[in-house]
Amino acid sequence: MRAQLPGAVGVSKLSVYDTTAPDGLHGGTPHMHLTCSESYVVVAGQGRVQTLASSGYAETPLRPGTVAWFPPGTIHRLVNEGGLQIVVLMQNSGLPEAGDAVLTFPPSVLADPEAYRAAATLPSGGAPGTGLAPAFARRDLAVTGFLALRDGGPAAPEEFHAAAERLVAPKLPEWRKRWRDGALRVAEETGRQIDALAEGDHSHLVNGGIEVLPEASEHGRHGMCGLLDTYHLA
Repeated sequence: MRAQLPGAVGVSKLSVYDTTAPDGLHGGTPHMHLTCSESYVVVAGQGRVQTLASSGYAETPLRPGTVAWFPPGTIHRLVNEGGLQIVVLMQNSGLPEAGDAVLTFPPSVLADPEAYRAAATLPSGGAPGTGLAPAFARRDLAVTGFLALRDGGPAAPEEFHAAAERLVAPKLPEWRKRWRDGALRVAEETGRQIDALAEGDHSHLVNGGIEVLPEASEHGRHGMCGLLDTYHLA
């Protein structure tokens, strides 16, 4: 198995959607992660990230060189103001792909797991080369819900958090396995290495080397926020 990236993070390159959402802005699909922190390293273009949390609403400018990150529970939406491209780092590699994201659909959709699944799932999983219309329809529905959340007062984020918790509950046993096999395993290995060094044992250092992916494993998958170049790291 390929060695994990440091900290067992996931990495992808994101070209943010540049089509128009219902409020006239260009950009991606608002959503929230329940167990994963996320980080942006802006490499080209400009834009903003809109965030909504229990602490309130904010807009953060994004320019080349900007590094921004946020914890679970932060509803976020990328706005593209011209050629916005980002390297995205995700905590708990594997969990984001296992459903650790809930889109800000209207409450009637969030309350019905089958309706949510139908609205969130793209044909062929958004494979490169398939039509983008379903991705934009999904984005537009989530933007509609996001705008209502933003204007819904202090209680709105908590109501969304509760709905998200109910939606992901059946997935939690699989999430725990992925966490144990990924981030927890890597963190515990660091502990074993520290213990070994404290006992005068440096034998793990013979395993040094380098892992290289010369290019992305897949180009142009239809993600929530834009076209993704993804890297299969395991």
